[in-house]
Amino acid sequence: MINNDVLRRIRYVFDFNDTKMASIFALADYEVTREQVCNFLKTDEDPSFQECSDTQLALFLNGLIVDKRGKKEGSQPEPEKRLTNNIILVKLKIALNLKSDDILEILLLAQLYISKHELSSFFRKPGHKHYRVCKDQILRNFLQGMQLKYRDQK
Repeated sequence: MINNDVLRRIRYVFDFNDTKMASIFALADYEVTREQVCNFLKTDEDPSFQECSDTQLALFLNGLIVDKRGKKEGSQPEPEKRLTNNIILVKLKIALNLKSDDILEILLLAQLYISKHELSSFFRKPGHKHYRVCKDQILRNFLQGMQLKYRDQK
């Protein structure tokens, strides 16, 4: 998935405004202007569209973790230079304090059934023999399920 799509969907799920988005970046010690946030959220065809890099999305997700769970003591984690769907899924799991059953429930809301074993393979280290790459379809359905659970509750 494109990083900007992930950013747009998270913003929509939690109904964040531009100021809140900028403040989440700031929680990860990364300053963005309101204009930059707007440019990240524009469609790809818009001339002022700005691509969100892997590092910028990692910083946003780290800020989301701090926003939802509070700042952890000690040094803050370094943002990843290269993001995968697996890392995005892990960061959302941490931010929302989700257990495996919660994630499976969210995926079911989007009408996607996977087993607990299949889900656990997404959270393993890449060298592990049971590691599996999280495809765009899984992440897309997870974000759709998040929308149904968190946005449509309001």
